[in-house]
Amino acid sequence: MGNKARASAGTPRTVRVDPDLVPAAEWPAMHRSGHRSTLLRLLDQAAGAAGDLLALAVPVDCVCCGAEDRALCIPCGRNVRRLTRQPFRAEQGAPALVDVGGRVLLPVVAAGVYREELAQALLSFKRHGQHQLADSLGRALAVAVRAATDGTGPACLVPVPTSNAAFLKRGFSPVHLLLRNVSRHMPILSVENVLEKSGTGLLQLPGGQKGLDRGGRASRVRGSMRVRRRLHSRVAGRRCVIVDDVLTTGATLAEAARALHLAGAVVTGAVVLAATRPPDSAGSGAASPQARGDEHDLEKNKPGKDE
Repeated sequence: MGNKARASAGTPRTVRVDPDLVPAAEWPAMHRSGHRSTLLRLLDQAAGAAGDLLALAVPVDCVCCGAEDRALCIPCGRNVRRLTRQPFRAEQGAPALVDVGGRVLLPVVAAGVYREELAQALLSFKRHGQHQLADSLGRALAVAVRAATDGTGPACLVPVPTSNAAFLKRGFSPVHLLLRNVSRHMPILSVENVLEKSGTGLLQLPGGQKGLDRGGRASRVRGSMRVRRRLHSRVAGRRCVIVDDVLTTGATLAEAARALHLAGAVVTGAVVLAATRPPDSAGSGAASPQARGDEHDLEKNKPGKDE
């Protein structure tokens, strides 16, 4: 089978193998921007010049290599684009999204594998919310969204809600901030912020999913989301694509899909910025070799999802 695997009807049709198993050929960066439009590239360069001037007053370092003057330097930005230029199907690496027989429960398109500059940029963005990183990461997410929705008919994007504790700590929701950039690139797709955490208290229990195995993650998120009251009509009967930042076991996406289904939505798939190997991927629940086919074996686990 070639570099593109066959996609089943009704699921995102852009399916690629894991970039780690079949590395893409190196490509030269013809310009500093990820835009194809000349006008958008000029605007990007103007924004870069403004950033250079701002760096004189407020010094910053590259979050990946430590180079001065930019939150994401030109070479590291080029590497982020390289790591996310070919979105791929990632659900086979998420045990919660595949049944014991290998049948896909929820198709997921990932912009890239959680590693190297992509992992460093995303982690720094979530911790500090630097807008320069939001532009680069949002552009990568937009490419994955386009791959997931191309040819599937009209759909709306539904972000996974952040926990109350994480929101109070950061002061923003990473997924929602990234989707603002996606909307600039794909204004035809609406963003429906209808999901919320179902906890009744202001703060949830301490600790997140970091360090939990597949069963622990599933237990922690089960019943944790719902569609906001009075907002069911926004998604009832509509095709919805769930959006999150990082895919691990898939428990969070499965819970979001459950909540949307209860509200009458038609969940056609999900999109994530980065996919990583779940903690117990080598144990029970992993898809069979026949079910995996030539899709992929995801990159090593990230430090830990903090929600």
